[in-house]
Formats: sequence, structure tokens, C-alpha cells
Amino acid sequence: MTAPATQPGDDSRYQAVSSRDARFDGEFFFAVSTTGIYCRPSCPAVTPKRANVRFYPSAAAAQRGGFRACRRCRPDAAPGSAEWNVRADLVGRAMRLIGDGVVDREGVAGLAARLGYSSRQVHRQLTEELGAGPVALARAQRAHTARVLLQTTDLPVTEIAFAAGFASVRQFNDTIRAVYDQTPSALRARPAQRRASRPSGGIPLRLAHRGPYAAREILDFLQRRAVPGIEEVLGTPGARVYRRTLRLPYGTGVAEIHEPREGGSWLDCRLNLTDPRDLSTAVQRVRRLFDLDADPYAVAERLGADPRLGPLVAARPGLRSPGAADAEELAVRAVLGQQVTVAAAARLAGTLVAAYGKPLGAPDGGLTHVFPEPATLADASLAELGMPAARKRTLRTVAAALADGAVRLDPGVDRNDAEEALLALPGIGPWTAGYIRMRALGDPDVFLTGDVGVRHGLTALGAAPHDAQAWRPWRSYALHHLWNTVASTPKDS
Repeated sequence: MTAPATQPGDDSRYQAVSSRDARFDGEFFFAVSTTGIYCRPSCPAVTPKRANVRFYPSAAAAQRGGFRACRRCRPDAAPGSAEWNVRADLVGRAMRLIGDGVVDREGVAGLAARLGYSSRQVHRQLTEELGAGPVALARAQRAHTARVLLQTTDLPVTEIAFAAGFASVRQFNDTIRAVYDQTPSALRARPAQRRASRPSGGIPLRLAHRGPYAAREILDFLQRRAVPGIEEVLGTPGARVYRRTLRLPYGTGVAEIHEPREGGSWLDCRLNLTDPRDLSTAVQRVRRLFDLDADPYAVAERLGADPRLGPLVAARPGLRSPGAADAEELAVRAVLGQQVTVAAAARLAGTLVAAYGKPLGAPDGGLTHVFPEPATLADASLAELGMPAARKRTLRTVAAALADGAVRLDPGVDRNDAEEALLALPGIGPWTAGYIRMRALGDPDVFLTGDVGVRHGLTALGAAPHDAQAWRPWRSYALHHLWNTVASTPKDS
């Protein structure tokens, strides 16, 4: 087995392992040379001797080193590193695209083309930083997807192999044995343990997060903005269920997320997919929507140090900055939200869905459609919306730019380039472009100085817009703290 060279900070990593510190789950992994397994830092097993421990920056690197996943702590299910949300460089963008399944769908050449680099450059930089190239990183994700399908569904093993993204059954079998030290049949849970034996039952998942999670606030945020036909929130606060449709590469899906109990470390989710090949992509999009890969400790350390913002951070530990399940949908909704209230924007979006959305094969509760594709809206009359002609032109312009690629909002896009492309479109100003950057592109460092709710929040704190410079790189989270201080809901979509 190969081992990475000892790096500065390994002693502090070992201390995190010794204290089973869940804050570092997904930030690094450790492997034990005497057992041949790798774990997340919070693994409940007996702490190994320091001399036997090796540290790796990714699960793929540990697997490449010849280690198999621990059966107790399931390191492959750890939250993703918050670093990829912050970083805008090649590695950060590549990791977001790999998580979205681009390597499985388009290969390494497709990944490199999206990033604007050669395949060799992408492989070199990923290997230097993460100890594994794009193929190995995608392989680790495929293995995790396969394990989930094996243990939660009754799909035949052959179907699972191709649904998880493997090119052949042999490749699937070899990978499962290498990663989990078990055959697919042995890894598969007993029938009584499989909670999703029927297609209508969906695939049950536990989506992990690190640290405290302000579930009430994020459910409030999504409920206020729920668009009829594609979203619904059922139940009462504390026991709500958020449901929405998903437009995915191979088909459509419905995601159902339950409001978690206080103090938990995951969100219960159920996915109904028309094509199981969309599982890993659907999971990543739900994770982005609920900001599950954030590092609330780093956010609280920076924002909590501000004497004015600190009390707000203490009052709402684990406040998240919601992303988007569909970046193009979010961009259209941001245009609809210009100069209207949240409720009015949701109604307009619901009208748009009813007129131009693609119907589901069968209604699922209050869910009836997936959001319209940009190409459909680019040529639509939009007469049903009853909006001023100028705003209809803006919406069609944005839809056309998304459809022809003039504006790209995929997970690997350069955020500065995307914002500049948006601002170049008639009718798109700094608020709309910034809001899209924050939510559709998951940027944790956006501050909407022109937002009414932000101005009210700053006034309530006795702060000014320039004070927000001290809150970098977490200004998006500061913005949500400010929005939560004002009685009126901010104008957004």
C-alpha cells in the first residue's frame, strides 16, 4: 500500500481522530496500515496508533492507496468538503463538476472542455492536491452510488452496475470488491432491511452535514418561495416535508426532504427517479439546495467575531445559505422576482410552470410539472404572466442566453465570468446577477448591498455596507443573518 508523505498538520489531524471530531468529516480521511481500512475522523472504532495512521485528502486517494472503506463509519458517505464551495480555481470547479456526474456522462475530455483546460492539466492538478485524478474521483463516487442502490433497492445487480455509471459489470464487481472488500451480493442488505423495494417507494437516503443545522430557517426560506406545481411544503414547523421535482440528465425525479430533529447530523431524503442513473446527480443537487457541505464552524468563527453580527450568529447556529436544485430555473425565477414581493414571484413562477412546464408522467401530490427549459421560454409569448413588456423581454433574453450557452451556470463555471455575462444582458442589474451567483452558483461570499432587507438589517445593527468586507469569505451567510433580523421578507425569488 502506498502512503502519502507526512505533511505539516498531520499531528493536529491525528488529534482530531483521537477526539473523534466530526467537524473534520469529509475534510480529510485517515487510513490504518495494519487493518487496510480508511475512515472518517469521527469513526467510533478504537483510535489506532499514530505510527499506523496515514492521512489522505480524499476518499479516492485512500482507495488508490489500497485501502477499503470502514464498515462502521461509512467514510464514503461523509459530507463533502466545504472547500469546494469557496474555491473558484480549477480544482474547486472540477470537484463540483465531478460531483454533478460530468465525468460519468462526458468523460474526462468533457470535464476538461467545460473547464477550458487540457485533460492532462486537469489530471495533474487534481492528483497534486487530492491524491487522485478525475477518473479515480468519479470511481469513488460511483462506488458510493452503487452501495446505496444495493442496500436500498431491489434493482438487479446488473442494472445497478450501469445505473451507478460503470462501463461494465466486471468493472463494477472489481470496484466493489476493492472499495468495500465484499462482493455486490454480500454488500447488499437483507430484504427486510431494504426500505425501497418498490419503484414507487423511492430511494431512501441520509444526507450528512457537519455541525449544527438551522433547519427551521431553511425550511421557512424555501416554503415562502415554493412554486406551485414544482414545489410543496407539507406539515407544520418542526415536522415539515419539502418536496420538489427535478429535471435531470437522464429523466426526471421527485425529492422529498424531511425537516430534521434538532441535534441530528443528517437530513432524511427520499428520491423517486425515472432513471436510476440520475441518483448521484440528484443527490448533489439536493445537497446544494440545502447547503449540506457548508462548514458552520468556519462561518461562525469569522462572523461571530464581529461585535454587531456576533449575537445573530449565536442566536441561529448553523444558519445556511440555500443554493439551487436547478441553476437555470433559479435564474429565471430571479428575473421574475425583480421589483415584486416573494409571494408575487412565486405566483408568477407557478403560472409559468402551468403554461410551459413539462408535465410529470403522473401527478405526485401537488407536484405536476418540471420547470420549463430555457429553450422553451426563449420563444414563448409569456402573455399569461401579465408582466410589463420590458420584463418579458428580459426573461426571454435570459432564457435564450442560457439555451445557447452565452450564459453558463453549471457547477464548474467561473463565477466571475458568469456574473459578467449576466450583467451584459439588457434588464439584468447587480441585484439579480448577485442573487443568481449566490444561489445558482453556490457562492458563499456574495453581499447584495442594494437589497432592501439587507439595508434594513444593517440599520438595525448600526452597521454600514463597507463593514461587510470584514465578513469575507462568508458574506452570503451574513446576508441571511441580516434577512432574518427584519420583520418583512426581503424581495427575492
